[in-house]
Amino acid sequence: MGCGNSKVLPEASKKGYVSVVQSLVAFSKAHHDDDEPKKKKCAGKQRGLWFSTNVKNPPPASNSQQQILKDGRPRDRVAKYKDKFDPRVTARYDIKALIGRGSFSRVVRVEHRMTRQPFAIKMMEVEAPGGREVCASELAVLQRVSHSNVIQLIEVFQFPQRVYMVLELATGGELLDRVVSRGHFTERDATQALRMVLEGVGYLHNLGITHRDLKPENLLYYHPGADSRLLVTDFGLATFGSAGCDISRGDHRTWSLRTTCGTPEYMAPEVLLRKPYSCAVDMWALGVITYIVLSGSMPFEDDSRTRLYRSIVRGKYSFHGDPWPSVSNLAKDFIQRLLPLDPDTRLTAEQAIRHPWVASMAASSSMRNLHRSISQNLRQRTSRSSSRCPSSSTASNVYSSKSTRKKV
Repeated sequence: MGCGNSKVLPEASKKGYVSVVQSLVAFSKAHHDDDEPKKKKCAGKQRGLWFSTNVKNPPPASNSQQQILKDGRPRDRVAKYKDKFDPRVTARYDIKALIGRGSFSRVVRVEHRMTRQPFAIKMMEVEAPGGREVCASELAVLQRVSHSNVIQLIEVFQFPQRVYMVLELATGGELLDRVVSRGHFTERDATQALRMVLEGVGYLHNLGITHRDLKPENLLYYHPGADSRLLVTDFGLATFGSAGCDISRGDHRTWSLRTTCGTPEYMAPEVLLRKPYSCAVDMWALGVITYIVLSGSMPFEDDSRTRLYRSIVRGKYSFHGDPWPSVSNLAKDFIQRLLPLDPDTRLTAEQAIRHPWVASMAASSSMRNLHRSISQNLRQRTSRSSSRCPSSSTASNVYSSKSTRKKV
């Protein structure tokens, strides 16, 4: 977060990385995580127009969602981005507003013309080699996943110069925004959120997908309601291994990766040490996320990138300061089992779901409200980040943090 929240991009694709926009917002759709959509090819050979016919049709948007869609932006700005879209796309979708941009992409909020349901369309330029590379890797993941706790690709339009990815949207905001806005937050609330994340991450790992950039900003609520599901988003750094992690046996070692990438504060020690790694790096990141969700502070943080990395590779963190005296030993044990230096001893997603703290929904933990300490710590971090980087985003706008192209 703040200055320290920049990404380290894969060395093989640094010039081509385009971050998936994290402020994707939601329509209500029911789908099960066992069905995989058929895979489609990316625009590598540029063979002209094609688009998927297996469009997933969600139920009509609620009144509250329709209200959110009312866009007060000047029509000329909407028209400016609408003109960039192929007419065969705008024939099906009404362009509403620009919600994000990257080196090779624009993301806009849209409505389906027939159903009036809200979506996001990510328009990617694929003429440049970097754009084709990003398109291929991102689609390889998005076209395979179908889970209630993973952002869903709805359909794809492909043309010689551009590829249009239609994605579901989420109006509920990011994880930490929800924690702050609740006014009351306990360990039970934390386990409810983390269980949904673990369900999504476990599904990805079973498919052989490592996210490589898990952090609170990439965990978005589907809708503003208290019963909203939580979505894992932003697959710009995600990758496939040669096989899935055998979660049932707790085996992280069925395949390994070598590329150094991610957001520094969440990177596992084996990544920083340039050792071969597996999906266990995602579990380390979930340990960091759990620490943040329960305290509003980070286990590893330093203005100096060198000192930050040193503390990570040493596994040096503590449970000092508020609200840790009020946090249960079971919650601390959960974090400690996700943050060992040896990746083979870390909990897998399936093991983490079965951990007593999560499985019991923190039933034996204190029901003390941690909100005040969490919010205070988050405000202090935001203030420190703003003082170091006056132009950095606020806590509710950290989606747009810039990426770094420096190697670790």
